[in-house]
Amino acid sequence: MTILVTGATGTVGRHVVHQLMQKGQKVRALTRHPMQANLPGQVEVVQGDLSDPATLVSALVGINGMHLITTGAEYTPLQTGPEIVELAEKAGVRKVTILWNGEKGPFERAVEASALEWTQLQAFEFMANARKWADSIRNEGVVRDLFGGSRIASVHEADIGRVAAVALTEEGHAGKTYTLTGPESLSVQDKVRIISEVIGRNIRFIESSEEEEREQMRRMGVQEDAIDYVINWHLNPPKSAYTVLPTVEEVTGRKPYTFAEWVKENTNFFL
Repeated sequence: MTILVTGATGTVGRHVVHQLMQKGQKVRALTRHPMQANLPGQVEVVQGDLSDPATLVSALVGINGMHLITTGAEYTPLQTGPEIVELAEKAGVRKVTILWNGEKGPFERAVEASALEWTQLQAFEFMANARKWADSIRNEGVVRDLFGGSRIASVHEADIGRVAAVALTEEGHAGKTYTLTGPESLSVQDKVRIISEVIGRNIRFIESSEEEEREQMRRMGVQEDAIDYVINWHLNPPKSAYTVLPTVEEVTGRKPYTFAEWVKENTNFFL
């Protein structure tokens, strides 16, 4: 069984690749820049762009399973989902996982309407989003953020990878939507406290203005409509975003990672 991982060099994609390899699966990694992939030698790296479905035709040859993402460059929602799904069906792909963290769009609906054995993975926030504070923590010992009291049950990217690997290699997950969370619901100020404790440095929290938050996201390459969505969502998150769920443990058989564990693995960003 060969599994194609799209977004393979991204924050979550690398974990999906790693977890599939841990299960002894052959992995083909799709990326726009193969020479910069920096993936293990056992991984077959191929060039392709989800915004141009024609580039996926050769990548899908001999593929049994597929991990899909729903955003392209600069975090914009992909409009090519129906074409990608059609190509996957024609290529004989059987199992698919699809990762999304916003509202369902054409891509997700196309997967649901297909003959593929799909599993949807919903994650409201990745723990890795804390990396956006890295520069100000290193340089000033400060975190500036608009959403100081907004609580979210963010999930470690490795847990998403573990759930995806199970869904792609085991039976019983087709037609299911898994909402993935970590084991705790934390505010920005909670996360700042935890980072301080782990790295042994006092970090101050300063509540930023909305315009400062917008500018920070612009520097990250986020489009204006996406900025609007993120700000409005965080200022009034749905209950499901801060509700801790047991899904990761139910699917994988092991407890999800805590935010403190994520920080310990990633102290190099903050020091």
